[in-house]
Amino acid sequence: MNVSDVMVGYLRAAGIGHVFGYPGDPNIEFMESVRRAGMQFVLGRREGTAGLMAEAYGFLTGRPGVCMSTLGPGSSNLVNAVANAWLDRVPMIALSGQIERKREQTFTHQVLDHNRLFSPVSKWTTHVAADTVGGIMRRALRTAMGERPGPVHITTHADVVGAEAKDAGIALPPLAASAFGGDAGIAARLKKARKPVILAGIAAQRANAHQALARLAEKAGIPVVVAPMAKGVLAEDHPYYAGTLDMACNALMWKFLAGCDLLLAVGFDAVELIKPWSLSVPTVHVDALPNTDQIYRAEVEVVGDIAAIVEGVADAWKGEPRWTQAAAKRHRDALRAAYYAGRVKGKLNPTDVIDAVREALPREAIATTDVGSHKLLVGQGWATYAPRSVLMSNGLSSMGYSLPAAMVAQMLHPTRPVVCFIGDGGLAMVQGELRLAASLKLPLLVVVFCDQSLNRIEIKQANRKYPSWGTLIEATDLELLARSMGCEGASVASPPAFERLLAGKRPKDRPLVVGARIDPAQYTQQF
Repeated sequence: MNVSDVMVGYLRAAGIGHVFGYPGDPNIEFMESVRRAGMQFVLGRREGTAGLMAEAYGFLTGRPGVCMSTLGPGSSNLVNAVANAWLDRVPMIALSGQIERKREQTFTHQVLDHNRLFSPVSKWTTHVAADTVGGIMRRALRTAMGERPGPVHITTHADVVGAEAKDAGIALPPLAASAFGGDAGIAARLKKARKPVILAGIAAQRANAHQALARLAEKAGIPVVVAPMAKGVLAEDHPYYAGTLDMACNALMWKFLAGCDLLLAVGFDAVELIKPWSLSVPTVHVDALPNTDQIYRAEVEVVGDIAAIVEGVADAWKGEPRWTQAAAKRHRDALRAAYYAGRVKGKLNPTDVIDAVREALPREAIATTDVGSHKLLVGQGWATYAPRSVLMSNGLSSMGYSLPAAMVAQMLHPTRPVVCFIGDGGLAMVQGELRLAASLKLPLLVVVFCDQSLNRIEIKQANRKYPSWGTLIEATDLELLARSMGCEGASVASPPAFERLLAGKRPKDRPLVVGARIDPAQYTQQF
């Protein structure tokens, strides 16, 4: 076995079936090992979007997404995607080719110091060698998947990847922490509280704590607020679902949390906060890691397996529900009313777009959303019923994420409808990937919010009484663009037109790209 064979053997042993990338000369041996192993290689149209595809793979599967670049500009183009996985807490193994070791120290053409380049945005950076490849891969997998998960970057020199491996045994390490039992006194604290609330985050979703959360919410009568990337960790038609934090209706959600008398932070990662933490209510920290960030103060920290801890609290609970279902519903009704604030009669509002798609697609649909004003409304208003059914970048909040993420979601879940919500600015960054989506015959629904501006920045300019300057985007004929990329295209400017389009037949072998010409006035009411 050569070094590449061993690397690929570890990836396959970990249940990883895809590699996303844009190859160069130093990647040829690795590519051949991937082919011989029967893995699927997805050729992105640039390294950055290939890396975003790998991030989406990691989010959806819980296993590291693997992305690959060549040396020089290939590696520097990959940095943004690695940083995305770093702040989104998603497991990733990023591989970058490099020239031969003997030339690396003195040769300058296309040579960058990968360890210095990637170390600020990676859990670990290293290079692979023939005598250490097995150990490197074991550590890479365990590091990427350990709490908090994130990216590992490995440099693969051109004279190493095809060399005979001297450390060739494939033996996976344990990839998950052992369970923790008991309730650590949390049930007694909940018993003393009159209005406790659970704030569930992405670590709770990674820990597959959704069933435990639902059981505790029902048994003890506790509303559950979710962080944006944890949407679906409690079904949004559950009687104790209480909304999404730091999306649309932001002020109402923070007021709701401020009114509780005990906050149970379950796997909540402050990397998702957009507004500063302003609560002073007593807080219990439940996570796989100690509260080392100290973004919020916790009187008690319970560290261990999140699902097991929540199950222990539910087992220990005895007593009446803290909240009635009617009280939780009154909050949701107020939230829903706030969500529709600012609608302009007779126009296609952003909430009209989201509502129409949600009505047209089945319960199990997967949604991805890009960064921009529309994300705030999708994050609050798109009803989600199962874990890992909404994909967004919220730690780094990188524009251009949703289209590559939607492509991977459709590849991994071919029988589930997938919708990509994206702004016209975000689409401009990654529109070349539409051609790849068409070549892969992915039946995506790509909904583009067209307002011809970088709306979040434009609103901030207006707040300072500045003109809209440097934030306007020229209109694009999306129907023509879609056809040129092998997709089907359409354009709508009213709710009835959009509803008719969605009710009609959609292509089953290529994306449908819909330009929704919205009135952006509603955005100003939401955040």
